[in-house]
Amino acid sequence: MDTGGFKILIVDDEPDILEFLSYNLKKEGYLVYTASNGEKALEKAKEFLPHLILLDVMMPKMDGMATCEELRKIPELESCLIAFLTARSEEYSEIAGFSVGADDYITKPIRPKVLIARIQALLKRFTSKQTLPASNAILVIGSITIDKDRHIVIVNGEELSLPNKEFKLLHLLTSKPERVFTRDEIYNDVWGSDAFVGDRTIDVHIRKLREKLGDEHFETVKGIGYKFTLR
Repeated sequence: MDTGGFKILIVDDEPDILEFLSYNLKKEGYLVYTASNGEKALEKAKEFLPHLILLDVMMPKMDGMATCEELRKIPELESCLIAFLTARSEEYSEIAGFSVGADDYITKPIRPKVLIARIQALLKRFTSKQTLPASNAILVIGSITIDKDRHIVIVNGEELSLPNKEFKLLHLLTSKPERVFTRDEIYNDVWGSDAFVGDRTIDVHIRKLREKLGDEHFETVKGIGYKFTLR
């Protein structure tokens, strides 16, 4: 299953669980955001419009049940999937979870491969672009927002206007974070029929993007190409 572009919000008050789940989901190519309680989850969900939310039940300030109810009131998240991820396995908890709008109920602990399989099964519901809760023209990755229609990039609230080739290169790399794009793929997608480009053209454009967006986001894979990383 192609995981590129799917955004997942993990909500749990245990830092170790957030780190463990984030690592495994990012490794699969998902765009991952985290929140440590229900209130923060509502803020992050409104900001990033995830396709799937993994929501712990037992949390301080606002538990998972109440958070799920509030999430279901947000029109922009109408098609967002919500799966409770909790150590509680009693039958009444599952019934309560489904009654407040959950799509699935996953019991902890769970092996990473099993969790990935459950997530893939859930995300198969997005069978057409029309069902995505966020516009395909807008890509949000961490503190970076890329608006393809308006041809702008927003970094930490600051709007940047990039030259056309830099913008196309950034859009390509961020379309599938952590995936390595070969130099041939980059040439074909960004420059296309513009055959008369030098061997160092990609390197120069990557250097400019590093200067503007941060060196840590662009990783050189020796002998192959480049990738955008979520560090």
